[in-house]
Amino acid sequence: MRLRDVFSLLTFALGRGQVQAFDVREASIATIHNSLFSGLTTCREVVESFVARVVLYNPSINAIITLNPNVLSLADEKDLALAAGNVTGALFCIPVLLKDSYDTSDMRTTGGCLDLRDSQPSIDAPSVAALKRVGAIILGKTNLHELALEGLSVSSLGGQTVNPYDATRMPGGSFGGTGAAIAASFAVFGTGTDTVNSLRSPASANSLFSIRPTRGLLSRAGIIPISYTQDAIGPIARNVRDLAVALETMASVGYYKSDNVTALVPASCPSAGYVAALESAGSLKGVRLGLVEGFFNQTTSNETSPVNDVMGAMVSSLRAAGATIVQIDSPIFNSTAILNEYDTQRFEYRQQMNQYLQRPSLQGSHPRTLNELYDSKDYLVIPSQYSYVNTALVSSTSNSTYAMRKLAIENLTLALQTTFKERKLDALIYPEQANLVVKIGSASQSGRNGILAAVIGSPVVMVPAGFSAQTADAPKGIPIEMEILGMPWSEARLLKLAKLVSEVRNVRRMPALTEGFVEPKVLEAVPSIVPNAANIPAVYPVGTL
Repeated sequence: MRLRDVFSLLTFALGRGQVQAFDVREASIATIHNSLFSGLTTCREVVESFVARVVLYNPSINAIITLNPNVLSLADEKDLALAAGNVTGALFCIPVLLKDSYDTSDMRTTGGCLDLRDSQPSIDAPSVAALKRVGAIILGKTNLHELALEGLSVSSLGGQTVNPYDATRMPGGSFGGTGAAIAASFAVFGTGTDTVNSLRSPASANSLFSIRPTRGLLSRAGIIPISYTQDAIGPIARNVRDLAVALETMASVGYYKSDNVTALVPASCPSAGYVAALESAGSLKGVRLGLVEGFFNQTTSNETSPVNDVMGAMVSSLRAAGATIVQIDSPIFNSTAILNEYDTQRFEYRQQMNQYLQRPSLQGSHPRTLNELYDSKDYLVIPSQYSYVNTALVSSTSNSTYAMRKLAIENLTLALQTTFKERKLDALIYPEQANLVVKIGSASQSGRNGILAAVIGSPVVMVPAGFSAQTADAPKGIPIEMEILGMPWSEARLLKLAKLVSEVRNVRRMPALTEGFVEPKVLEAVPSIVPNAANIPAVYPVGTL
């Protein structure tokens, strides 16, 4: 280290006692940068503040699988750059959490599965590398529903993640660990994947913003796969601007050879401009939104009525702001039917996983095939998915049913585009989940509506819509959210709509379980986080299929 660097480091270290503790609750990219660049805090203190929250509150929600052992030295490097006036990148010193299905060269990638506990990628996923290039600090990795196969966020390695708004309920899934962690202000934003609902369900359960982009916009290379047709990746955040910055960064990867769907991005679709789109003037006046009636459960119950009431209030607010609400009652919009008739996962899962497990860049002890993984007994499959996994282990894309489903998806895509054209729609709106997020111990995450966007590959933005009534278990209520689905490559427009909607109904609130301020401590080393696998509900037996 050069003498100038030593002096800069000493200056920061000596001055830390005079810097007021930075409150990272609900912190954004802008608030962190404002405090950093005005000398009110240091990168080291920002990181230590988030780590302090993880140390105090993670035992209650069990969202983190591991913290990055290099995070303090990374923060010190940022402080040296700051002292030298060498600050670059839209995410300079912004702590980010990754779903533990993203390959990272400095942390294992487990998918929450015990049999992958020693699986060590030698290179970062392209999306992770893109975040690092613009200054992001990867704080750690989060729990998920094992191998991202469902929405209960329980895994053999990570245990059961708990919803910080109601500790008796799930945090959504599959990347419920990231959703719970971002709601609890463990980082500024996080990343996840989506095969049916996974980028949206945790947003819905944790009052967050997320986006599932058009198929091909973001490279899925270096991420534990399920479905070539349906997999997507994206960010989750507490506000729309941070979501746009994250999306713009991840989209900078562009075409990536090992994920050939990235070649679908048209030349007219820029990889940047999502943040700039938010700054332009606009209103909801004249916007035509199709309200999908088939994605509601109109029965009266404690689980469905709060969703219907919140969505009713949202629709009234949108109308009052000048939007035109168009009723869409076509029978094609039925989530259960779409899942049963169009879902391709079980045909693609085994082949996709085998390719991932056999890459030369994946090192450490790990199974070489999906069948070998499930022979190990070091896994968790929930009983409602026994049939799915067993079928996937003997299915492939050569199955005749697979070809029929791919053709059906083309017809469904055409039907959707026809609906947009004939009804002159800007977007479709509907609840992500027709009932409240389910209780811990439930058979599955029922009532979700993510399958339409998943099979046709259209972009969707999640926007907080409101909360259920407050109860003893949920002292601030349970979050409820709305999906805004657009035509392919309309991400900039959807983000703008999300911003306008959130200004009409600004409903996000911190979860009571983790809302307290945590005084950061000066750390000599990164604390070790051990996920609580002992809290797995007995109804989800490990090693059974």
